[in-house]
Amino acid sequence: MPCKTVLASHVAKPFLEQLRATLKENSSIRPKLVGFLANNDPAAAKYAEWTQKSCEETGVDFELRTVSRNVLETGIVEANQDPAVHGILVYYPVFGDRQDQYLQNVVSPQKDVEGLCHTYCYNMYHNIRYLDDEQSRKCIIPCTPLAIVKILEHIEVYNKIITYGNRLHGRTITIINRSEVVGRPLAALLANDGAKVYSVDINNVLEFHRGEGIRLTKHDVFETDKRMEDVVPLSDVVITGVPSSGYKLPTHLLKDGVVAINFSSNKNFEDTVKERASIYVPSVGKVTVIMLQRNLIRLYDYLQQKN
Repeated sequence: MPCKTVLASHVAKPFLEQLRATLKENSSIRPKLVGFLANNDPAAAKYAEWTQKSCEETGVDFELRTVSRNVLETGIVEANQDPAVHGILVYYPVFGDRQDQYLQNVVSPQKDVEGLCHTYCYNMYHNIRYLDDEQSRKCIIPCTPLAIVKILEHIEVYNKIITYGNRLHGRTITIINRSEVVGRPLAALLANDGAKVYSVDINNVLEFHRGEGIRLTKHDVFETDKRMEDVVPLSDVVITGVPSSGYKLPTHLLKDGVVAINFSSNKNFEDTVKERASIYVPSVGKVTVIMLQRNLIRLYDYLQQKN
């Protein structure tokens, strides 16, 4: 079977056009997104560049603020308090440790387009999909995990015939990365939608899957004695996000017909990946920046309702 390469730009296109149309039809809406760049990471700089370009295409007002990491917190607080700012984005890593998690919680939930603050993370891990009892305000989902979900929907890994919330039933997915920014949130999202998910990091392999009984509404997590080499061959979908140019997932481990998705700024699959994969997605960044803007519009609407 020939492998089809799916580009992030192709998946992002309808979302971009929808955002552009929404902002054009409502000329009074001019949401402002502020991005903070406080590192020398080339991947972060590229992400900022994509954000700028995408916002220009849709009509979102984007301002990049380059600051030293030691004054970043002050900058975030000022943006929280500024009524002209509707969304805040920080390009991580900044310190590369727990201080980054602290900074994620400095961002106000009312302006957190990345969905990384405690409010949104807690709700996501507990499969709470709305901020209010009336279910009028959806929670903000972290942008890259959300982008990968949209890609999986686009290539029809999600089964649209099945009831919403169960559309990954019967799918086995391996994610090689368990960061708090992408890997673990993604594992939770996919498990909450019915998949069996193997979450791989340097220490172990965890299994995420739908709970049972009173835990049916959220996922459970189990430790395993499995290795990456055990779970990758079982997987219908393999998603990689190892931030290292030296890491390559061996092609021979992949199941024939697998869907292979890479969200690292480095290529984590070998060049021979297409010999096994039916669909290969080499990057997700351009979908991520569109999800940022969708989250921004949602937060902008919530702020207008509040006022």
